[in-house]
Amino acid sequence: MKGFYFITDSRFSRNGISIDVRNAVKAGVKVVQYREKNKSSREMLREARILRRICKNITFLVNDRIDVAKAVGADGVHLGQYDLSLPVARKLLGGKKVIGVTVHNLKEALLAQKQGADYLGVSPIFATKTKSDAGKPVGIKKLKEISKRVKIPIVALGGISLKNAGEVVWSGADSICAISAVLGKPDVYGEIKKFRKAFVDRSGRG
Repeated sequence: MKGFYFITDSRFSRNGISIDVRNAVKAGVKVVQYREKNKSSREMLREARILRRICKNITFLVNDRIDVAKAVGADGVHLGQYDLSLPVARKLLGGKKVIGVTVHNLKEALLAQKQGADYLGVSPIFATKTKSDAGKPVGIKKLKEISKRVKIPIVALGGISLKNAGEVVWSGADSICAISAVLGKPDVYGEIKKFRKAFVDRSGRG
């Protein structure tokens, strides 16, 4: 899991999330997470089915909703600290599905890894307005600390922009996500392409 990690958000979308996801896939993303907090289960199921078809050749995850993920044949889910526990989610989904977990500190990161998370979402790196309940910024120092102690991939998100994306990658993030910085612009495809340039391997090669 390396590169730009795309999360949908209908609040910021200018063109509709299905068009956003098509543009993200065209721009080369390998993971799409469907995140929706303000729609009914029926609406979510309808949208998730559409997105599943668009993402047939890449990893498609659903935020929180294990029932929706199972119904549409998603590749897995992403869980927050207050969602179903990872062990319960694993029982419901089985061993082959991808499960990511949002963490805010080293303790949570090590626990998620021990419980079998496939990757970590370290958030928020910087202050963000995308999530009202995001909490205090983790910061670059803690990101580095977590990246040195865990062996599973890290997705960094929260307040990431083109100005700080390179620093985040060099601090240990395998993937980055920028929601408002991408969805808030008219050209989702073009913005993702810009962010992807931030990715160089840790030996300094492009």
